[in-house]
Amino acid sequence: MDAVKAGAAIIDITPPPGLLLAGFAARSEPATGVHDPLTVRALVIGDLAIVVADVIGITAQSSERIRARSGLPPENLVIAATHTHGAPSPMPDRLGMPTDDAFLAALEEGCVAAIAEARRTAVPARFEAGYGPDPDVARNRRHADGPLDRNLPVLRVIAVDTGHPIALMLGYACHPTVLGADNRLMTADYPAFARRAVEAAHPGAVALFLTGCAGDANIGHAASASWTTATSATRTFENAERLGRRIGDAALAAPLAPVSLVPTARTGIVELALDRPEGDLRAAAGAWQAELDAGCPPPRALLLPHWVAWAKANADRAPGQWSGRVSVVDFGPLVVAAMPGEIFAETGLAVRAALGGRIGFVLAYADDTPGYIPPITEYPFGGYEVDEAHRFVGLAGRFAPGSAERLAKAVIDLLNPASH
Repeated sequence: MDAVKAGAAIIDITPPPGLLLAGFAARSEPATGVHDPLTVRALVIGDLAIVVADVIGITAQSSERIRARSGLPPENLVIAATHTHGAPSPMPDRLGMPTDDAFLAALEEGCVAAIAEARRTAVPARFEAGYGPDPDVARNRRHADGPLDRNLPVLRVIAVDTGHPIALMLGYACHPTVLGADNRLMTADYPAFARRAVEAAHPGAVALFLTGCAGDANIGHAASASWTTATSATRTFENAERLGRRIGDAALAAPLAPVSLVPTARTGIVELALDRPEGDLRAAAGAWQAELDAGCPPPRALLLPHWVAWAKANADRAPGQWSGRVSVVDFGPLVVAAMPGEIFAETGLAVRAALGGRIGFVLAYADDTPGYIPPITEYPFGGYEVDEAHRFVGLAGRFAPGSAERLAKAVIDLLNPASH
């Protein structure tokens, strides 16, 4: 049998300084410069592609436009975001901030161009895969003893004729928020340094970093730690480089074994209900506005204007439902399972448990980014991710309890189609 062809490419999508960076409500001033380039990276294997962009998220509408222009079967393309908080937002009507049309166009064009270049340069390839050692970077930010997906899957793609690596794909579940709201330089955060370590070891290869189920995982600070532009000794570029290199070095240390990849893809659509614990939004808006007018202290004073605006915008709308895509790229001994939104470790580990011994990239932030989708066990604890974040994202309500479990079941059904 002829070897499967594979190719990889990088496209720079860094805009000029001056745009607002997405991810932190406390950061109201525009970007002043560039620390490291924002990129789109594509890996094409046969007629399937994995594309990942250095943005906070990608909407379903953008994903569909990219698919339509990709030249690949629509089900054969996974489009993911690293979820960096150091890039402008390409998601109109989300995150309570404007989207620059030129940046959105550059993102979509960059994804299409990366796929085209990866296809153009594809050559017969062989593959090696495995898991790297736990780099011990991620911490559960909601519970000191909470779950984490500590797996570090690695896929190395090697040109048959030269023996040189074409690409190395690695995945890890930790929020790319080493840099905080005080940072105003565009950056891919720690994934940039993880990729740099890999590419330094394999000159000419393309490193792709895929962010796993990191909805409740970062380097150890609470979500509320980002509601200020105060500096932090741990949220620096020096620390981002230290931690990113630790992840990259762990990927390079992975014991890899040859795998024969015969790629197929399966997709499904999931409908999830939204609910509204706030009750009457007009009453909620009035109460929040009164609290703001009374002169409440920060960070509450920072949050309330966003909440008031959200309540007024959705007062005449029912929470309704959200519909989104899940997908599995099945290479036989290796699987990419992709979910939309900010997925918690518990859900990612449930999907990972269904892999049946296969090496797995279990992704969040893929094909759409509608906000946090917590497991049902987290609702009693409330907090930003459960009760508040939807007001920034722009949904008419939060995801109802049970949503994460339905999402996981949909992916597990795709992983094991013969049993359903």
